[in-house]
Amino acid sequence: MGFMEISIICYTNKGDDMKYINEITTHQIEIDKSKFIGVLMPISNEQDIESNIEKVKNMYPKGNHYCYAAIYGEQATYAKMSDDGEPSRTAGAPIMEVLKHHGLTNVLCVVVRYFGGIKLGQGGLVRAYTKATSLVLQKTSLYEKAIHPIYELIFDYPLIQKVDNILLDAIMIKSKSFLDVVRYEVVLNDETYQKIDEILYHLKGIKYLGDYELYVKI
Repeated sequence: MGFMEISIICYTNKGDDMKYINEITTHQIEIDKSKFIGVLMPISNEQDIESNIEKVKNMYPKGNHYCYAAIYGEQATYAKMSDDGEPSRTAGAPIMEVLKHHGLTNVLCVVVRYFGGIKLGQGGLVRAYTKATSLVLQKTSLYEKAIHPIYELIFDYPLIQKVDNILLDAIMIKSKSFLDVVRYEVVLNDETYQKIDEILYHLKGIKYLGDYELYVKI
């Protein structure tokens, strides 16, 4: 996935309205001498879940529990969770609820527990795993998907400066070719497309090439 940070953008297509993460984030809390370490990781599919849990176990060896919840697929189609030895629905379920509440997909949250000798009870465990997940989410950046059209612009050399000025606010200029005519492949937002519309009669051609996905920081 190609992530870019864009402060102001006019979406051509908002995408799937889900939220995504782009980095591994960790945060540790302590409750009644037990340590809870939230580890948030981006994933793409089910295979990523087990491999990333192994990474967490290598990062934090000798943990007593590695509880997790994962959501993946467009519109958060698929989900998995595990209490990893904690009482049923006291760990994986509260982690999952926090992820769902934030509208996330393609995300794995593992909460590692180092038992401190004091039992928390079912209610205490639910609160602990909820808090660990909520706090690690507060530390990470969230992204939304935006889909923008790619166009090929074809024009003569005298128009280069004018086109360059118009494209200052374009999402991206993917390529430039200078042969018998000038060819730019550009990813456009609505505002830039409207500016190009003003000079269409100066262009030798404009061709739609497809769509480009961006993940925009929110």
